[in-house]
Amino acid sequence: MGVQGPTEVFASSAGAVRWEAVGSGEPVVLLHGTPFSSYVWRDVAAALAPRYRVYFWDMPGYGTSEMRSGQRVSLAVQGRVFAKLLRHWGLESPRVVAHDFGGAVALRAHLLHRAVYSRLVLVSPVALAPWGSPFFRLVGEHTEAFEQLPPALHRALVAEYVSSASATGLGPGVLDRLVEPWTGPEGQAAFYRQIEQADQAHTDEIQSLYPSLELPVLLAWGERDSWIPPERTRQLAAMISGLITCPIEGAGHLVQLDAPAQLTAALTDFLRE
Repeated sequence: MGVQGPTEVFASSAGAVRWEAVGSGEPVVLLHGTPFSSYVWRDVAAALAPRYRVYFWDMPGYGTSEMRSGQRVSLAVQGRVFAKLLRHWGLESPRVVAHDFGGAVALRAHLLHRAVYSRLVLVSPVALAPWGSPFFRLVGEHTEAFEQLPPALHRALVAEYVSSASATGLGPGVLDRLVEPWTGPEGQAAFYRQIEQADQAHTDEIQSLYPSLELPVLLAWGERDSWIPPERTRQLAAMISGLITCPIEGAGHLVQLDAPAQLTAALTDFLRE
């Protein structure tokens, strides 16, 4: 992945989506979570590229994709956008790997919008209520107040929040890349916009459908995840028949940054079966 992020553009109904594909072989699609971007997948994408054609993208309102006033960026919107993006790419049954909020996006696209996957990997997914860290819920309840923060204070707040997703610590360069999209007038507004539009109803709507999943599913999580407690992820595991689980010791919520080697090894085994 280049320093500037994805370079291709898909004109979605929710705004311009930046995406890119690397490598060759059968398709694998990577979905990021919130408040992240496709950048979190950079090491995993590079590791998979020799064997697969790896697609990654920034959701509308995230990363390098379009951010604008009045933009709709909810889970419901992102699920529809993803289903249409798969059709744009001409992918009929790709392998899909989804983290956090992206897990709910992938699940909604599959369960509600007929997106077909050959295999699905969920990494610390947003899937069961209640979800969102205490900070996330606090901001969601007081969005108008947080939107008025001075830029320097806002940046410090986002940096602290993003840092808490890692159990091993994020290097300054990595942290800066994750925080940067949320700075400046557009980025700051977009950060609070996506939290304001987060609605638990969008996972409640599909929760009863999880037992109906009929494709191979791998569920991975960090045992030191402070955002989505491991016990809640284990609860999800109990709902899906035939699921393969992959708890990763020492990793936090950002498993792909805390333990890239362990996660990539698990993905490699699962995706090629």
